[in-house]
Amino acid sequence: MAFEKITEHTSLYRHLEKMPMHDLLVNINQEDQTVPAAVEKAIPQIEKLAEAAADKMLMGGRMFYIGAGTSGRLGIVDASECPPTYGVPYGLVIGIIAGGAKAITTAVEFAEDDREQGWKDLLEYEVSPKDVVIGIAASGTTPYVIGALEECRKRGIITGSISCNPDSPVSAAADFPIEVVVGPEFVTGSTRMKSGTAQKLVLNMISTSVMIQLGRVEDNKMVNMQLTNDKLVDRGTKMLMERIKIDDYEKARGLLLQHGSVKKAADSYTN
Repeated sequence: MAFEKITEHTSLYRHLEKMPMHDLLVNINQEDQTVPAAVEKAIPQIEKLAEAAADKMLMGGRMFYIGAGTSGRLGIVDASECPPTYGVPYGLVIGIIAGGAKAITTAVEFAEDDREQGWKDLLEYEVSPKDVVIGIAASGTTPYVIGALEECRKRGIITGSISCNPDSPVSAAADFPIEVVVGPEFVTGSTRMKSGTAQKLVLNMISTSVMIQLGRVEDNKMVNMQLTNDKLVDRGTKMLMERIKIDDYEKARGLLLQHGSVKKAADSYTN
């Protein structure tokens, strides 16, 4: 049976250019509302990959995201937000995109079609069996991603995938495949829409749950977040006030800035 790309099926909506603005927005929103339900169905798959990633990282490994186009950009966004949010070092979660840094803002022609380059890009980070590599490809057919995952598996590196078509080639290349089938896009084939939203939700789930497992959250607070702007200093000050039960904002702020994180400041205050 031939592989079928549901992500390329014709939109359920016709003559979009004739729709009033209100109808366009309502219909896009209605389609978007179907995404969380599709993600919910994939929770058992997400759980297996998140647990495998957490196990590797608890033993000192790293988590890689690798993708092309929108998928690659989503991986880079998720990876880049882990250090400021959870206070982990840069390089613990790494996003790689076909075409390199230029491709983050500008499409690089045919970069996703190079089956060998994904593995070469991973080698620049000295990827090893201590790590876990997650390929992201809405269609599930991106050669750049599939080639990278296949090379990883040959070398005993745990692999995962996030795609939006069932039984896709990228799933076959992954130890822990995740398939979130969101159906045809509002604009036919525009997988930056529902498929991209689904991928972002799954990435949120993986990185957040893994960071919690790594001890980077206490109660429901980002106690290790980096203090990179006034908003975060204010948030951290209020978190610290609640945690150590003091009403003096300036005292709490001074402690926070002295120690650099809510966790360190709270630990110093209570010890």
